[in-house]
Amino acid sequence: FFFEPTVFTDVQDDTFIAKEESFGPIMIISKFQNGDLEGVLSRANNTEYGLAAGVFTCDLSKALYVSEKLQAGTVFINTYNKTDVAAPFGGFKQSGFGKDLGRVSTQEN
Repeated sequence: FFFEPTVFTDVQDDTFIAKEESFGPIMIISKFQNGDLEGVLSRANNTEYGLAAGVFTCDLSKALYVSEKLQAGTVFINTYNKTDVAAPFGGFKQSGFGKDLGRVSTQEN
C-alpha cells in the first residue's frame, strides 16, 4: 500500500486513527477548547501508545509545559520528525520496548 501525505481533521477521540499508532505520512488534528490544557493532555495521553507527539504553538512556555506532561518518548515543538539519528530514542507504554542509543540503552537488562 502507498499513502500520500494526508491530514485528517475533526478526528474524534474514540476513532481507530486517534487510538492506534500509525506509521505513515499522516497527521490527525483534533479540536479542543481554548485554554483547556489539562483536557488536551488527558485526551492526548489516553492511548496505549506513546512513541512521539507534536506541539504547535507560539507560546514557548505553554509548549514546554505540555511537552513535559505528554506521555511520549519524543515531543517535537513546532516541527515534526526532525531528529538526529545519533540521539537517544524510545517510547512510552506499548511503544516503550527499550531505548536506542545513549547511556540509557546500555543500562537496560
